[in-house]
Amino acid sequence: MTTEELRAVWEKEEEIAHIHGWDFSHIYGRYEEEKDLPWDYRRIVEQYLTKDDELLDYDTGGGEFLLSLHHPYVKTAATEGYPPNVLLCKETLEPLGIDFQECNDPSDIPYADASFDVIINRHGDFDASELYRLLEKGGVFITEQVGGENDRDLVEMVLPGTPEPYPHLNLKEQRKIFEEAGFQILKAEEAYRPIVFYDVGAFVWFARILEWEFPQFSVSRCFPQLLEMHKKIEKEGKIEGTIHRYLIVAKK
Repeated sequence: MTTEELRAVWEKEEEIAHIHGWDFSHIYGRYEEEKDLPWDYRRIVEQYLTKDDELLDYDTGGGEFLLSLHHPYVKTAATEGYPPNVLLCKETLEPLGIDFQECNDPSDIPYADASFDVIINRHGDFDASELYRLLEKGGVFITEQVGGENDRDLVEMVLPGTPEPYPHLNLKEQRKIFEEAGFQILKAEEAYRPIVFYDVGAFVWFARILEWEFPQFSVSRCFPQLLEMHKKIEKEGKIEGTIHRYLIVAKK
């Protein structure tokens, strides 16, 4: 393909970059990540969750993972604050009898004290003190989080010198916050693993979706860097970066 043909393809990816819920299926097969984390988030949730527990999924996205747990709907609650996902949750979760509440403030979650036995949160926001309030004594909070160093090498490829947006998101600092809130830490792990792209168009779509990591990214602004990525893929078959994840299981 000519340079201008590549530009047109990448601009098309930029134009259509959006998600419904948290659905990356548009680039499935064109990129890979989270294939080799040292923990299995689902298995950990299932380890602590029983059918009699009152469950809250805070920042549920489109509710996809929550529904896959098949927890009794009458014992399930969820929140979400991103407007398109709020609408999706109202359409999919409420008819099932799940207690869904719109919420975009992790410090002010609209449920009573000690309402839940288990609270889960994957890649969402949270406030340790508020979680402590919401849990029953002996209740458990389970979270897998994106760390502050996530995709930094990819960011440097296209937007060199961009400040890290969330430098406090690491296991050491977050563990301390939970301990200071009164939690007992049952499990705490951190991992850095590869993220791989097999074509630049998939990367463009990804970078536009993750605008907080790639601020002011555009094909026009980053075109020379994208061409260098394309050359690397032609030579090596892929572009590789690094994801940053951490996991905390905390008990009240």
